Amino acid sequence: MQKREGKATINDVADLAGVSKKTVSRVINRSPLLNDATREKVEAVIAQLGYVPNPQARALALRRNFLIGLIHDNPNAQTVLTVQQGILEAVRDTEFALVVRPINRRSPRLLDDIRHFIEQQRLFGVFILPPISEIDALSGLCRELGCHYVRMGSARLDDVAHLVESNDRQAVAAAVSHLIAQGHRQIGFVAGPQGFRSAYEREQGYRDALAAHGLAVDPALMTAGNYTFETGLEAGRVLLSGDQRPSAIFSSNDEMAAGIVHAAHEAGLEVPRDVSLIGFDDTPIAAHMWPPLTTVRWPIKAMAHSAALKLIRPERAAQEVAFFESEVIHRASVRPFSA
Repeated sequence: MQKREGKATINDVADLAGVSKKTVSRVINRSPLLNDATREKVEAVIAQLGYVPNPQARALALRRNFLIGLIHDNPNAQTVLTVQQGILEAVRDTEFALVVRPINRRSPRLLDDIRHFIEQQRLFGVFILPPISEIDALSGLCRELGCHYVRMGSARLDDVAHLVESNDRQAVAAAVSHLIAQGHRQIGFVAGPQGFRSAYEREQGYRDALAAHGLAVDPALMTAGNYTFETGLEAGRVLLSGDQRPSAIFSSNDEMAAGIVHAAHEAGLEVPRDVSLIGFDDTPIAAHMWPPLTTVRWPIKAMAHSAALKLIRPERAAQEVAFFESEVIHRASVRPFSA
């Protein structure tokens, strides 16, 4: 059969497929309340007629816009940018679009602000970045509002349909163990922001590696950071000017590692000649700095891509990948220790 002249309507699809308009609507909206045979029959007719659903009409019927909200309170702009790239790749060639909303996690109106954002934008779904994703009340809020959601975490926060997670603790343990295998025993550690689950998991990985090799944790070799270049610079100054200067440093992200490289130059030191260095994330800065940075590759773009697919195809959310393994990427910022 030839495609009909003029613009095909939902009535045309229903008539030719021998189903109701409601059934066609359910196919278009990816409802799980259909068997595969019916879905395939209707989809074949849609393709045959060249029917294009009206997004405004669909939004009105669903009482939702085709918008994915990205909610974050993350001081690292590169992380947010990479997440956006992953989402946008997933929604390309669909009717979905992305809306980004930074949130102050310390605000006493946090839940009210997010409720207002979801209701005002009539969001189809939200992707929630850490540390906000660690607030269990948010999942309850999304369910109450009928808004699909996915949480990103460094550990298991939810069921697989509502989660993308990574293995930060094990990945950091592997990175620090690599330093130990290179002969380093005085290993500094720059932590992430207090209250971030990722910061906690990465510190535990550092501690796990030391314990596994019979090394004691020395508080003098540990300092705080905030996932920013400036806090990495200050942490580097502290660690590299102390009486017990470490021969290697693990930084909880690449941005802070870049600050540590600058602190080393200020002190007349070179990486890796005088101090070996490992970061976390594998953002573009890791490969572009000198020397290129050994780091843990955190697959946040792939995580965001999977999260977006979970959101736009909620009936298949549990089948999309939930667990993403980080790995150590070896470059030039580590060398064997020599006294």
